[in-house]
Amino acid sequence: MELTSKQRKVLEKAAHSLEPVVIVGQNGVTDSLVDMTKEQLKQHELIKVKFNEFKDEKQPLSVQLAQDCGATLVRIIGNVAILYLESEEEDKRKYAKPLAKAAVKAGIGE
Repeated sequence: MELTSKQRKVLEKAAHSLEPVVIVGQNGVTDSLVDMTKEQLKQHELIKVKFNEFKDEKQPLSVQLAQDCGATLVRIIGNVAILYLESEEEDKRKYAKPLAKAAVKAGIGE
């Protein structure tokens, strides 16, 4: 999913109060970390991933993690990456309306 700058701002604002639910530690981005990230995205749609290790490589690792999970990398702020994956179940989509509204403001949606 490609996000506009307005949509990114909506998600950044929503993520501001969230605590990181995935921590990248000494083992880096492993298969089990990818699986855990997928599960957290499925539950929450919008999550923070904190880099306690591999801070110098957070940009490429965040991009790869997002790709592996089928998610969108919203932004990296400090040592925290914000990831978004729209819920498969329509009734659990918390951010669909604000994102659609931001897309309309950006001249993309209808």
